[in-house]
Amino acid sequence: MAQTTRHQGSDIPAIVVGLASTLVGIGLARFAYTALIPPVVAAHWFTTSAAVYLGAANLLGYFIGAISAHAVSERIGARATLAASFGITALSFLACAHAAPFVWFFFWRVLSGLTGAWLMVVGPATALAATGPDRRPIVGCLMFAGIGMGALLSALLVPTLLQAGLWVAWIVLGGLTLIAGTAGDLALHRLPTPSRADAADQTNAPVSNSAVRWAVALVIGAYAGDAIGFVPHTVFWVDYLAREVALGMAAANVQWALFGLGAMIGPLITRLIVPRAGWQASLTGGLLIKALAVGLPFISTGLWLRSASSIAVGALVPAVVALTSGRLAEIAGPAEHKRLWGQATAAFALAQAIAGYGLSALSTAADSYRPSFAICAAILLLACILAWRADPARQQGQHAHRTSASRHSADGR
Repeated sequence: MAQTTRHQGSDIPAIVVGLASTLVGIGLARFAYTALIPPVVAAHWFTTSAAVYLGAANLLGYFIGAISAHAVSERIGARATLAASFGITALSFLACAHAAPFVWFFFWRVLSGLTGAWLMVVGPATALAATGPDRRPIVGCLMFAGIGMGALLSALLVPTLLQAGLWVAWIVLGGLTLIAGTAGDLALHRLPTPSRADAADQTNAPVSNSAVRWAVALVIGAYAGDAIGFVPHTVFWVDYLAREVALGMAAANVQWALFGLGAMIGPLITRLIVPRAGWQASLTGGLLIKALAVGLPFISTGLWLRSASSIAVGALVPAVVALTSGRLAEIAGPAEHKRLWGQATAAFALAQAIAGYGLSALSTAADSYRPSFAICAAILLLACILAWRADPARQQGQHAHRTSASRHSADGR
């Protein structure tokens, strides 16, 4: 029993590194801005269209950061990459604490997206590399709870901070980023050295490389579909409920708090399901439920349906991230995880950036956010199918069947 306790205790630094990275990388750098869109518009800093495009600017920066994260961390080291990311993200909040031209805000929102992607790629990969294979499902799920923590903090804090002034909200969010960054840096010092044996572990070694590559491509494709699928909830949700549905800011903030609450419990539920159902079934099922939840607001925004949508999508935002990360490690092994996770994050970021700008343009043209929910629900259903097909053993079996059929055909001739 004592040995088990020590083993679990050794996971704490890895979980803190992951939590701090995901809390700041997406939870604050992106989700806090979602809660700030209506106040920014109300304060006449920007028009609604400009404010929404600033939200999409973060997605553009996220793509740039995702494609550069692996190379930057290999060049300057994980600790320097994470430290720079925490510092720049905090600075981006402080720089936006006063009214300024659109170009100024656009620059800092792009920069916060870039550093957010560095945090999301390097932080979890560094934490998992220092975690034993038997503990990765637990650590891999729990560290993504930081996404939900950020959403919940923004939902609870921002309305209160706005009473003191819009600039106060930006300043406090910057301070929270510095606190999380300090905790993450201290935990990074306590991470155990990754084991070479763990790094060399290949869960699916008997499966051919071509089957693994195909399965990885399908998982990354599913993750890109997920990136598109939840844009309405992470960029438009508060503004949609507050102004288009005319619920007002108070009711909209309640839904954003429910979203954050869901995002907090999502990784905990995932932690319980994965050991029983496995990574693939959990990812496929999660995408299916998410598709249904994203489509609910297209049908109705009644209290129960919108609340169910907020909680379910909130829970599945970090859950699908954790499940995709874990599924990639399961398919290709932890030695390849950071590289593949960087590629997956880049695909995610590109898809989300395109979707962010595309759906923003659509909502402006249609003068409604509502069509976005139906479109994104359909895309999530496609992602579900890709995740279900991403099985190296199945791909290898199909390849062997085709090879055998070709051989028999040749023999017949």
